Amino acid sequence: MQTHIQQFLQYLIVEKGLSHNTVTAYGADLKQFSDFLKDRGRHSLEDIVRQDLLDFLAARKKTGLSSRSLARQIATLRNFYRFLNREKILATDPTQNIESPRDWKRLPKTLAFQEVERLLNLPKGNTPSAVRDDALIELMYATGLRVSELTALPLQAVNTVAGYVLATGKGRKQRIVPMGDVALQKIKIYLETARVKLTKGKGSDRIFVNRSGRGLTRQGCWKLLKKYARRAGMRRAVSPHMLRHSFATHLLERGADLRSVQAMLGHADLSTTQIYTQVTRRRLKEIHQRLHPRG
Repeated sequence: MQTHIQQFLQYLIVEKGLSHNTVTAYGADLKQFSDFLKDRGRHSLEDIVRQDLLDFLAARKKTGLSSRSLARQIATLRNFYRFLNREKILATDPTQNIESPRDWKRLPKTLAFQEVERLLNLPKGNTPSAVRDDALIELMYATGLRVSELTALPLQAVNTVAGYVLATGKGRKQRIVPMGDVALQKIKIYLETARVKLTKGKGSDRIFVNRSGRGLTRQGCWKLLKKYARRAGMRRAVSPHMLRHSFATHLLERGADLRSVQAMLGHADLSTTQIYTQVTRRRLKEIHQRLHPRG
């Protein structure tokens, strides 16, 4: 088997023109596979069956390997066996019908509603920056906007009369998202008081600006959210995207229909939004197991 692995790696270099790092990664994957087979007494390629591959992948998964790394190892094995078939070294291909894990199946990380309340109700201070932060975090959760959409919001995108935000998402597609009364009041206070002091007469059209009067950056949003999450006693890392996930999950938990959540999130495909239904089902199962007498 080692001879055939070396032939395959040489083929990747000479005929496929792959980089040294890529070929090294292929070699490492195949060495792990070869060592696994050796431990179970498989010394010939003809002895290897589909179950050997499944057992190998299951063993790799148990080590904590990410779905992306596992998918790469499956791709390595597929390419190796295709090479063996093409070179007439082997007539069978045990990698057929072995599915790769999909990254999108990983459930998004969310905050419990009580955690979000603790973050939003945390006293942030009376300075212009603190008033801005309070409005920003409230709006982030109230609308589920991506951090890039939030930092790019121009002044004319917020309608404080009707109470909605006109967000520009991927592909320059625009959508209307209601912001709710609490977020609306905090935005009004920020625009009428703190923003004027932060801009210092500079003509930025962004709603959220930093102390230099320029538009707040994505990194700036991450930093301030991390700071307040730590103050609120949260030990895990909290990101803007986690608030977006929480926005969607909490709406569905309280009876919102999937199409409405899809429209507010700006998802082009409903299947992207459906991942949140898995989160709500998982949470219901956890509640049942914890609280039901026979759970």
